[in-house]
Amino acid sequence: MKVKRIVTNIRTEDLAAARTFYEDVLGLEKWMDHGWIATYGTDARMDVQVSVASEGGSGTPVPDLSIEVDDVDEALNRMKQAGFQIEYGPADEPWGVRRFYVRDPFGKLINILAHKP
Repeated sequence: MKVKRIVTNIRTEDLAAARTFYEDVLGLEKWMDHGWIATYGTDARMDVQVSVASEGGSGTPVPDLSIEVDDVDEALNRMKQAGFQIEYGPADEPWGVRRFYVRDPFGKLINILAHKP
């Protein structure tokens, strides 16, 4: 048996709020919308990972979700322009990532990161 996919499900009564954060700002495509569930994604190949942690690193809380992007500073600017409050960072961490924390419209703490070259 092999794991083929891992999907994160976020509970909300306001599915439309996801569009701004996940589609408009982060650039994911809406793949499915049944009225009670909307799924956003990308065709880019990704690795499957599940992390467990006692903290988020550098004394931060454990994020609910980590999203790796190709340009953290562009993502940061887009979040700010869309009116999302940055809760941590941007920070260049000693383990080789640049990142920031932001809350999505549903209160989930999101770690936006890129590995430094």
